[in-house]
Formats: sequence, C-alpha cells, structure tokens
Amino acid sequence: MDGDRIQDLTFVNSSVDEISHLALDIGGSLIKMVYFSTNREKPIDKTQNNSSKDNLLSGRLYFLKFETSKINECLDFISSKLLHYRGVQQYGFPASDQNTIKATGGGAFKFADLFKEKLGISLDKVEEMGSLVSGANFLLKSVSSEAFTYVNSQRNYVQIDHNDLYPYLLVNIGSGVSMIKVDGDGKFERVSGTSVGGGTFWGLGKLLTKCKSFDDLLVMSHQGNNRVIDMLVGDIYGGMDYLKIGLSSTAIASSFGKAVSENKELEEYKPEDMARSLLRMISNNIGQIAYLNALRFGLKKIFFGGFFIRGHAYTMDTISVAVDFWSKGEAKAMFLRHEGFLGALGAFTNYQRVEEFPCTASLTGDDNQNPLVEDLNDNGTIECCVRSIN
Repeated sequence: MDGDRIQDLTFVNSSVDEISHLALDIGGSLIKMVYFSTNREKPIDKTQNNSSKDNLLSGRLYFLKFETSKINECLDFISSKLLHYRGVQQYGFPASDQNTIKATGGGAFKFADLFKEKLGISLDKVEEMGSLVSGANFLLKSVSSEAFTYVNSQRNYVQIDHNDLYPYLLVNIGSGVSMIKVDGDGKFERVSGTSVGGGTFWGLGKLLTKCKSFDDLLVMSHQGNNRVIDMLVGDIYGGMDYLKIGLSSTAIASSFGKAVSENKELEEYKPEDMARSLLRMISNNIGQIAYLNALRFGLKKIFFGGFFIRGHAYTMDTISVAVDFWSKGEAKAMFLRHEGFLGALGAFTNYQRVEEFPCTASLTGDDNQNPLVEDLNDNGTIECCVRSIN
C-alpha cells in the first residue's frame, strides 16, 4: 500500500471503532488534519508496564489537508467518514470526548460555531505555539528519517541525537511566519517572525497569475524562469560577478527589478515566470531572517516547517542556499517530512487520555509522490502507539 497516497488507503471505509482520535489545525489558508486509526490485526496490550489499567493501542497516524476557504469540504469529509465519533468508548477514552475534537490555530475560534452547528461537536482549543512545538518535538524525537537537508537537489536525512536536540530554532511558515526558539518540552519563546509568508505567496500569486489554488501556483513556479523578471547582479555589472563582496553574476539584486525598466504590461509576462520570481523572493527572505535569528541566539540547528514548503524542491533549494550564503556555510537548513502538520500533531498529543507515544514511531511507505503536486511528500503515514488510561 502506498503510504503517501492518503485517499487510496482502505481506512477511510473502516468501522468507526478503528478511529480513536482526530485533531485539527485550522489556519488562515489551510486546514490540517491528523487522526489515529487502530490496527485490528495487532491485539491491544494491557500488560505493558505491568498495569492492567493501560491500553496500548497500535495503529497509524494519517494526514490530510483542506483549503480553509472550502471548510465545508472538510466538514463533509469528517461527517461522511464518521471521524468525529472516533470509537473512544471501546478503547477506554471517556465518553465525554466523543463530542469534542482537539483543534488549534485561529480557525479553532473562528469556526467553532460552524463545527457545532454542522457536526454537533465542540472544538477544544489548544494553544497554537505550544502545539507547533509539541508536534515538532514528537517528530524529531520519535520518527526516524524525519529531518533532512536539501543540497544539490538531494535529500540527506539527518539522524537526530535526542540528547543534543535542544536548543533549536523552529521556523513555521504558514500564512505568516513564526520563528520559535525551542529549549525543551514545553519550553519555548517566539523570538521573531514576518508577515511575508505562504499567504503572501498565494495572495500575490493569485493576483498576478489568476491561479486557482496554492498547488497550481507551485506547479506554475516550477515551470517558470525568474531571471526573466528578476534583476541579477550580472545585469548591473555587465555579466560579471561582484567578487569583492561575494556575489555571483546570477545572484538576485532586485526581485521583480527588471519590470521597472522594461516597457511591458502585466499581461506580457508569463505567469510561470512571475510565480517563480515570487517564490524565490519569499523563500530567500525567510531563509535570511531565519539565519539571522539563529545567529542572534547562538542556535546551530534550524528546522523549517509549515505548509508553505510542501516538499517543493525549488522552495527547499532557495531556503537552503539562503541559509548557506548568509552563514558562510556554517549552518544548514533542515526540513521535516511532515512539515505542514506540526500544529495538528501537537493538538493530537494534547488529548488528556493520550499519555504518551510509548513505542518508537516509524514512517510507512517509501518516498512516493503526492498525486496532487508531484514534488509533495506531506501525506506519509506514521506507525505508532498511544496509551489510554482507564
């Protein structure tokens, strides 16, 4: 079974009793969903840690996303698959949980009444920054081959030393960007951020290219050439490098800079080129700001998350080059396979009866491609266990 093609998995037609938990991260642009489905082929272990009160549930975490502007599609999916019932009573979770879903993000407040009206459930709101950090910590400590660098179009997976994980900088790129200094479990501080993030890319991209979705914009950027519209160092110096300050002729001197001197209307530029330039501009700036904050606090590890990246090769390459350039090769950008689901994972771990993930989690499936956008990898499932307490 393909672990990355979420809509092909047979769990969506499973009995309600196989679903034990559902959590949401409702952002300004996207809704991220995580839920846990038990594995009927593996018996529940009630003898773990010599406690008959503990139920060790073996199964998988699954991941989905929806556009926030199309929230009814998310509600219809939850309703059609009966995910909001979750089979909690069978597995020792309190009956009161059956009408509650853990949710984080601004949309947990904005759409609370809609969930109550349409599904009859309440959203138990989990603090957003804490959820992001909890989700990142879980992935970095529990999932092998989760973190990787991206250099010369190659993924190089990084083995994380759990004894040397902290401190690190978490750069979460959603609609906007938050930069969080993480010192341990539950120990973090938002130290910086920028309003120029995924929402900027999507909003300006929609205005410039008339694209219909974020995924369409990413595909469009992959087909474009930013040098047609960006002003390069070589354009200023007659094709020469500016070696004295370390700038090659191909370095961008001014994003969209050629539009100033060219007598062209918007319609005369290719949408693909504008999308590429826009992606390059935003990714470069995020990479630079991230490194400067890491330098400010003496942090050696920088992890990038959020649904702006989506495993897109050009985005990761641009951020990696920016961090490498400004750090003079001393720092590396690191990415996460489940980058877009940090908040939803953190909300999931906040369930009162989910005591821990007692067994080492592992990715299922190989690095196959997402059927919606070929570069994406966000939907890989994770095998793990959770413990309920009767």
